[in-house]
Amino acid sequence: MHVTVKGKQIEVGDALRDHVESALTASVSKYFSNPLESQIVFTREAHLFRADVSVHVGRSILVQGQGLAADAYAAGDAAIEHVAKRLRRHKRRLRDHHKERDSKVEALTAQAYVLAAEADDDTPPGDEVGAVAAGGDGPAVVAEMTTEILTLSVGEAVMRLDLGDQPALLFRHAGHGGLNLVYRRPDGNIGWIDPQLTAATPAPPKRSDSRK
Repeated sequence: MHVTVKGKQIEVGDALRDHVESALTASVSKYFSNPLESQIVFTREAHLFRADVSVHVGRSILVQGQGLAADAYAAGDAAIEHVAKRLRRHKRRLRDHHKERDSKVEALTAQAYVLAAEADDDTPPGDEVGAVAAGGDGPAVVAEMTTEILTLSVGEAVMRLDLGDQPALLFRHAGHGGLNLVYRRPDGNIGWIDPQLTAATPAPPKRSDSRK
């Protein structure tokens, strides 16, 4: 597995680099035999260090973990353990997916956009970044990229949502091909939206009054 270690506005020394590369490789290899690549990024948050780990363990399967601690080594170890915990939770399903489904997952290419947050009322005109989204008065588009909408079962979609620590995941339902959404609810549970409409149930016939 290729591991990239870098820092944002902080120096990452060889000792820290070697430590997290070794720890991450050993941790991931316990649960997945041939991961593709991974990255760990160190940043500062006030007086603490933050480590963000991303591991690609298969096609479009991204596992993410974060750690926050008083020193960079502890932050890196916490982030790696976060990834390991998610891999443990989905170990069997990941192995089954790798053996049977990895080359068969269908994907629909789509365009994804990052929209600017709503500006304050006192923001001078012309300070917006990028083009305005379709519709005239919509928010500014600050980035655009190509993404994939995969064809998955609901269980697979929930697994990918959890592994990637994502707030929501749009996918095509493997059963009927329609677009579905799974998302993380404020109460910690997972919501599932399936817009497939069932045929309307016919209204029951009016009962005649035999007393007339």
